[in-house]
Amino acid sequence: METRCESCIVRQYNSLRALSKDELKEVSNSKVLKSVKKGESIFEEGEKLDGVYCVRDGVSKLSKLSANGKEHIVKLASNGVIMGQRSVIADETTHLRAVAINDMTVCFIPKNTIINTLNTNPNFAVEVLRHMAHDLKEADNVIVNMSQKTVKQRLGEAFLYLKKSYGEDKDGFLNLTLSRDEYANIVGTASESCIRIISEFKKKGLIKTAGKKIGISDEKGLLDLIAGF
Repeated sequence: METRCESCIVRQYNSLRALSKDELKEVSNSKVLKSVKKGESIFEEGEKLDGVYCVRDGVSKLSKLSANGKEHIVKLASNGVIMGQRSVIADETTHLRAVAINDMTVCFIPKNTIINTLNTNPNFAVEVLRHMAHDLKEADNVIVNMSQKTVKQRLGEAFLYLKKSYGEDKDGFLNLTLSRDEYANIVGTASESCIRIISEFKKKGLIKTAGKKIGISDEKGLLDLIAGF
């Protein structure tokens, strides 16, 4: 696996693509490559970060605890996503927790490297703003979905999002396998309700299951359900 930022393919997905060759070399020289096992925490909510994490391989869930201690998964971060950017640039503690859903490789880039580059490269600053604006738009969409769509609609959307973002295996199951609890935490419901809806979707022929694995059997049916038909 290529470990130099100059040659790394994932940087095309994030703000690092705005850096010059010399700046990329500086980032590459300062970064630390880390392996994270499935279930391990990358950072905790309320932590003060000394840098950002660029996802090279694998998927992390970014979640927040509600007042009653229930986890809510805000987003999934995969190849190319930079985690902790808002916290580092705003010089604030993290408002989310990052945990590996599967085995991951991340690059830790120190805070001073990011801040120095922001101060000297306007294009990089614009790219960072662009990505933060995109995150804000996604957060707005989540709020609207929570208030206007039913749990069934939100779960259907989650399955389609996972298919579009991570694809399917040769047997037609979603490549990214989440637990029933994680699905419940994505759509904002109790695990029991989530399990019941998954069972209902299966009976209707919308999805198929094999253990933890879920596959979409009737994409049009799921789209109709999401649209309210």
